[in-house]
Amino acid sequence: MQSASSQIQIQSSKKSRLSSIGHQKRREALTGYSFILPAVILLILFLLLPFMLAVVFGFTKFNLLRPDQIKFIGLDNYFMLFKDKLFYKSLYNTLYFTIIVVPVQSAVALMLALLVNNQLKLRNVFRIAYFSPVITSMTVIAILWISLYNPNEGLINSALQFLGIPKQPFLRSADQAMNAIIFMSVWQAAGYQMMIFLAGLQSIPKDLYEASAMDGANRVQQLRFITIPSLYNVIVFVLTITTIQAVKLFTQPYVMTNGGPENSTRTLALLIYQQGFQFRNAGYASAVSVIFFLIVIAISFSMRKFFKDRG
Repeated sequence: MQSASSQIQIQSSKKSRLSSIGHQKRREALTGYSFILPAVILLILFLLLPFMLAVVFGFTKFNLLRPDQIKFIGLDNYFMLFKDKLFYKSLYNTLYFTIIVVPVQSAVALMLALLVNNQLKLRNVFRIAYFSPVITSMTVIAILWISLYNPNEGLINSALQFLGIPKQPFLRSADQAMNAIIFMSVWQAAGYQMMIFLAGLQSIPKDLYEASAMDGANRVQQLRFITIPSLYNVIVFVLTITTIQAVKLFTQPYVMTNGGPENSTRTLALLIYQQGFQFRNAGYASAVSVIFFLIVIAISFSMRKFFKDRG
């Protein structure tokens, strides 16, 4: 009898402990869910719900000023989109900007990071100078560069004229406008990627460089066989975020050229804005947004697969 009673007590004690552990796990899970709940709500409100509405409105003829006259038109917006030369021009400009900016900006950022990572006397001054454009409003910077690119009185043309080079039209030329925006964008944003690369450089053990120097490796060899491989994950991250930011190009062409001249700087983001808010054609703008989203997803998955295979 006493043995049976002790076994019952032991089983009761085990059940009590298990119940206590289960209660603690549920409480921890509830605490975790309560922390992520605000982020989930914001994600649904500002990402998932707008995309679902864009998909729905993409099948309609919808004027923002006349929401009561919305009309279902099926795939007509998409048929019109794929026949629209302006859509293809905007897509080309977006991809051109992305293909040029991503490698150039990342390379410039890495070079700046290597520079300020050295034991220079004024390295903190250089860090502030390189990073300060990042924390400045893009609109302010765009207006500043409009003045710099002025074909008559701009500082850049004054410098070119001093060097004996003819004045350039820059933003007023269909051949130069996008390249001018690319140059300004690289200058403005390279400081952000520089700080990320700098953090990665400072995490590389100095023993690797000292050992390679003892083996006779020069700076170029150290960069190739130590720095670049050690920064692989950082490089992947920088290229990914830079690509996402480049594809969403909007502020620079909107402020500096409004998509001109001759649609040479019109991007998909700018096209969506103009169709939706300037021309009030929300249905067509929604269709372009859906295609734009699919393009971004395709680029993201392609990059992920490429780096996964390389890694």
